[in-house]
Amino acid sequence: MPLPCRCLILTILTAVAGLTAQPGAKPRLLVLTDIGGDPDDTQSLIRLMTYSNEFDIEGLIASAAGTPGELGVDIVKPELIREVVEAYGRVRGTLSLHAAGYPPVERLLDCIKSGNPKRGVGQLGHDKDTEGSRWIIKLADRPDPRPLNITIWGGSTELAQALWRVRSDRGRDGLNRLVGRLRVHSIAHQDDTGPWIIANFPERFYVLSMEPDGVDRRQGAYRGMYLGGDESLTSLDWINAHVKTGRGPLGALYPLKTWTAPNPHGVLKEGDTPSWFYFLPNGLSDPEHPEWGCWGGRFRHASGRLYRDAQDSTASVTDARATVWRWRPAYQNDFQARMDWCVKGYREANHPPLVVLDSKPSRDVVRKQTRPGANVPLNAAGSSDPDGDHVSYRWWIYREAGRLSEQAVIERAERERAKARIPTGSAGAEIHVILEATDSGSPPLTSYRRMILDVRP
Repeated sequence: MPLPCRCLILTILTAVAGLTAQPGAKPRLLVLTDIGGDPDDTQSLIRLMTYSNEFDIEGLIASAAGTPGELGVDIVKPELIREVVEAYGRVRGTLSLHAAGYPPVERLLDCIKSGNPKRGVGQLGHDKDTEGSRWIIKLADRPDPRPLNITIWGGSTELAQALWRVRSDRGRDGLNRLVGRLRVHSIAHQDDTGPWIIANFPERFYVLSMEPDGVDRRQGAYRGMYLGGDESLTSLDWINAHVKTGRGPLGALYPLKTWTAPNPHGVLKEGDTPSWFYFLPNGLSDPEHPEWGCWGGRFRHASGRLYRDAQDSTASVTDARATVWRWRPAYQNDFQARMDWCVKGYREANHPPLVVLDSKPSRDVVRKQTRPGANVPLNAAGSSDPDGDHVSYRWWIYREAGRLSEQAVIERAERERAKARIPTGSAGAEIHVILEATDSGSPPLTSYRRMILDVRP
């Protein structure tokens, strides 16, 4: 690469890093995966590797493989995690041409740990500590002001044992200090340790993405990753064209057979991806507010600090899965672009717009106070695209995320500068305005910002 081009790319990457990846601002992430059963865990891990610059990934723990009884043997398979991470290492150099912050492969390999090959509450106790459960405690004890975000893709036995150990050794005060540092997002309950954690540790922050009791299990919000919406974006043709073929050693590992009925394709499932989507800092959400909604879904307060699936209404459908599949065109385009980054130079690939909201060039949510009957200016001036592509705008009100008794209206909703008209009689309302900025590149990429309008009397 000629020196001037390399310098230009480094300048762009430095500017992007200053906007989106300031030191210490990345979310901490620990993954518990039952990898080795349904191949969708491998799918989710491959996608996560392409987003590893957005997180501080501190733990990749192999818990008991498969669902209970699935494999006919009690086993953990950390070697499958290692295989994906090593494939990431072979494309890290190319990924790093496109965005700052991709971690060295050695750092990710060091955080691969093994859990208990058996699962369940019967596996908790004084002699049941594992490499994985001890690692959770070590990470939670680190003097870091950021929460430790834990995603549960399979069983939660390692987290349950860590909590059991701390409660046993440190008492209630020590337990509360540790639990206060954790945020958990669990994909359903795959053994009885999940309900045990919820019942025994009421202080914990816990998002449970799972269908309500007595409802078809396919109704869980996380299944919106592959059910509902435009399912052609989960097809074999789509995966072969944009992930599997010609995308280097990481894409080559992407499994092509899972169980997705009633989705007819049987390819992309990634039922665990919404758990880390929830913590992804893309300008759309704040993990402290599950009710706001994001690529990982939207959740309602259930009790204490427990949150369960909420429902969105879109395309004449109202269900929990819509809180995930409504974003599928954007997150699939984004994944396609990042798989391009695995094998292409900077000028050959597309990169997302950089969004400025009310003169604030970050991903932070902007809050404003307003009053009933006011006209609130919405301003994206200063937004740009690193590839020089045209940027189009769409402002819209995420009604389910807020509190609004009357219909607010956005005027000039497809312009850089728009206006929100606040209804009269709306005192006490909280209006969530979403800005989508989409470039004209291939694939078109969307960046987000959220403005919350607090309507005061």
